[in-house]
Amino acid sequence: MDAPLDNGSGESNRKSRGVTTPTEPGSGFIADGVCLIRAVANFGLASAKEHFVNYVVYGMASSGNCHKIKMALEHLRLPYQWRETDTLKGETRTPSFLAMNPNGKVPVLAVDETTYLPESNAILWFLGEGTPLVPKDKFQRARVLQWMFFEQYSHETAIAVARYLRAFLKKHNDPRLPDLEKRGYAALGVMDRHLSEREYFVGDALSIADLALFAYTHKADEGGFDIAPYPAVRAWLERVAAAPGVSVMPSP
Repeated sequence: MDAPLDNGSGESNRKSRGVTTPTEPGSGFIADGVCLIRAVANFGLASAKEHFVNYVVYGMASSGNCHKIKMALEHLRLPYQWRETDTLKGETRTPSFLAMNPNGKVPVLAVDETTYLPESNAILWFLGEGTPLVPKDKFQRARVLQWMFFEQYSHETAIAVARYLRAFLKKHNDPRLPDLEKRGYAALGVMDRHLSEREYFVGDALSIADLALFAYTHKADEGGFDIAPYPAVRAWLERVAAAPGVSVMPSP
């Protein structure tokens, strides 16, 4: 899967529209002046102006591909609105949604009223560019992409699919599960060997590669995976979980 909130007050009305507010723990919605001050402090004035946009995310909270985007926005303290979009109810197949993403999948990032960006890792790159989440060095940037491609082709296609079958569809005896488990454990092995010699996937700091891989790995147990035999992965999960804006994804 690439794939809600009354007392009549203004606060509850904002929640019903999916707007994150300062009163919600870890919220990405910050008063305009505060947001600009923090952006200037983190990225410099020019970058702050570029990032000072109130994005809208169309996503499903229990989807790892969508949770990546939430964590990036929260980590960067960027204001955004969340529009919960349930793929299981056909909400990504409506004409209005297909106008934003003809592929009919979440997440989709609305940059403005006419500009939409689908695909989780493309959104991560867009948000992370020009921030500490994306390295400046050319080769290190390529390394980030290497692990993001790994996440989509070797990791997500096994661990996320197994989670979808077990946690969403409750198909615990699905004939596809043995192969998914084999490939998922292989991906965890690759990660563990890489992380045995470093704290993060690229360089010595958190990057969008870590956020991409954290999303489904920290919920691997819901797909039937045991991460106990992977100590480097477990240590990395704890390290990333302690970073600002990183949160636990809701279960289905």
